Amino acid sequence: MIKNFLIVGLGGAAGSILRYAVQRFFQVQNTSAFPTGTLLVNIAGCFLIGILWSIVSRSLTWNEEMKLLLMTGFCGGFTTFSAFTLEGIGLLKENKAALFLIYFTASVVGGLVATFIGIRIAK
Repeated sequence: MIKNFLIVGLGGAAGSILRYAVQRFFQVQNTSAFPTGTLLVNIAGCFLIGILWSIVSRSLTWNEEMKLLLMTGFCGGFTTFSAFTLEGIGLLKENKAALFLIYFTASVVGGLVATFIGIRIAK
């Protein structure tokens, strides 16, 4: 049982580090208030988990440790619902309702579409 926690932690650490790097990159490149980095990591994470889920659902070679490492750990650490909600509230506090609606819609719809596409591509 402890082994599983360590596996998830290892994957989560790697995903979190990569998320931070991507967000910092887009924060430096982006001069607008739009949270591009968080949107991109969340959609990319949805795409990746769709691919992984599709592979796992038809593969007998993936063991529980690989699922914990990549899906629960890495994808869980890479994507960030809490940053999504905090940045959304920030946009609303700054009276940027239109940007909030674009961000919210792009995140939710984009995430669902990316997961679907990931599943379809990996079939």
